[in-house]
Amino acid sequence: MDINDQVTAIRTFNRFYTRQIGLLNEGVYSSGYTLTEVRVLYELAHHPGTTPTDVGSFLQLDPGYLSRILKKFEERGLVRRDASDRDARSCHLNLTETGRVAFGPLNSASSEQVRGLLQPLPEIERQRLVNSMAVIQRLLDNSSGPEKGSLELRRHRPGDIGWAIERHGRLYADEFHWNEEFEGLVASLFGAFLQKHDPERERCWIAETDARRAGCVFLVRNAEDPNVAQLRCLLVEPWARGLGIGRALVDACVHFAREVSYGRMTLWTNDVLVAARRIYEAAGFELIDESPHRSFGHDLVGQTWAMDL
Repeated sequence: MDINDQVTAIRTFNRFYTRQIGLLNEGVYSSGYTLTEVRVLYELAHHPGTTPTDVGSFLQLDPGYLSRILKKFEERGLVRRDASDRDARSCHLNLTETGRVAFGPLNSASSEQVRGLLQPLPEIERQRLVNSMAVIQRLLDNSSGPEKGSLELRRHRPGDIGWAIERHGRLYADEFHWNEEFEGLVASLFGAFLQKHDPERERCWIAETDARRAGCVFLVRNAEDPNVAQLRCLLVEPWARGLGIGRALVDACVHFAREVSYGRMTLWTNDVLVAARRIYEAAGFELIDESPHRSFGHDLVGQTWAMDL
């Protein structure tokens, strides 16, 4: 698809979504307020004491247009201007009690409208929708990206392993239609790790960005050869993909394996997991074996990758 087709696709989606949430209606939520006016009320309700300049900058509104909206709100008794103690030329905006009463039903109507869109969908599809929206926001927000989000790789804590099992089960069912057999395998691997891992030579990492769990991986000693480390259960949340988190998790495993003097690392994956295989190859792993198998409700090709440390 070339860029002209992509432009057409996005414009088609924009028309669909604005129709879905009623943005073309003269008054949003049958309130008599325009969409822009509701957005201004939202900012004032959630950021009391903000300045007109800050509101205009965040919403990217023409100063004259915003001034007319604020004047209208003041005339209706919705907003008051409080003089700034630091700058006589500036003021702070706050909703009055009348303004808070007016905003309440608008806020509730917005939540109910979105709830109405989500309720007909299965839970997996709802999460898929939310994840997709997060990806859109991250890709189009010039202020987002790795330099904005604070990426932290930490050791697992109580609750992390349960989360990792649940996310594996849901994501692989959603993206590859794998059945509960896969979740059972993941649960057994993580369960064995929790029960008997050696913290000096085996470790689980949880990736967080902006204090939100975004991925995981763990490394264990090979049961047959103590000189070999095995990388297992790499996962990155869909909303966090493209930020380098998968590579950071794999690099953490490789660095740790070298630090504790393993001589070799291996991992097992399937050929359909293309993005993960690219990460492994970029980290220095080489494909050493592959064979077809029937697992998780599908015919797959299992692959073993390895690298000397």
